[in-house]
Amino acid sequence: MIKAFLFLIVSVLGLCFLSCKSENNKIIQSEKITVDKNLSKNDTFRILSKYPELKLFNSEKVESATRTAYISQISSFSDGYYHTRSVSFEDYKCKTEYKGDTINIWLNNYNGYFGNGVLVKIFNDQFLIQDIDPKTLKGEIKFINSHPVYQKLVLNKYPFQKNDSIYGFIDYKTTIDSLVAKNFKGYFRTKIK
Repeated sequence: MIKAFLFLIVSVLGLCFLSCKSENNKIIQSEKITVDKNLSKNDTFRILSKYPELKLFNSEKVESATRTAYISQISSFSDGYYHTRSVSFEDYKCKTEYKGDTINIWLNNYNGYFGNGVLVKIFNDQFLIQDIDPKTLKGEIKFINSHPVYQKLVLNKYPFQKNDSIYGFIDYKTTIDSLVAKNFKGYFRTKIK
């Protein structure tokens, strides 16, 4: 009787451990890309072409003569006393790279020491967004576990090839943990390298 009882307890604890473990390793589902052939005619891109690219730190090599992104991020967080505070960022840049069958679009404000933003991976007519961890060492790239609430990516065309111009719009809402919510929305453009 005691052996059966111990076996039952160990089995229940084992199943609880496995279910907790599988919850943390949940695969984030990719979403379908929306294509709008007229996106490049949006007024935002005309305005972006009138401003120089941001230089986020002195030794930074600026790769584009004009702004590559206008994205606004508003992060809301609870301070633990039933108050919600918000912080906004608008100093984002866009950079893309082609790796195999995937296009990586970096939308961030990395200043040489820390950064904030997202990596958008495009593959097979779908996209996946990963949140960049701002708590990294110089030259290090890490991602935060987040829970997307809403995500939309609009591109001027698909598929792309190297040296194509890419115009896009992103609308992304996520929660980082139970205390932090992130709204990331705006336009970007660059050339695929």
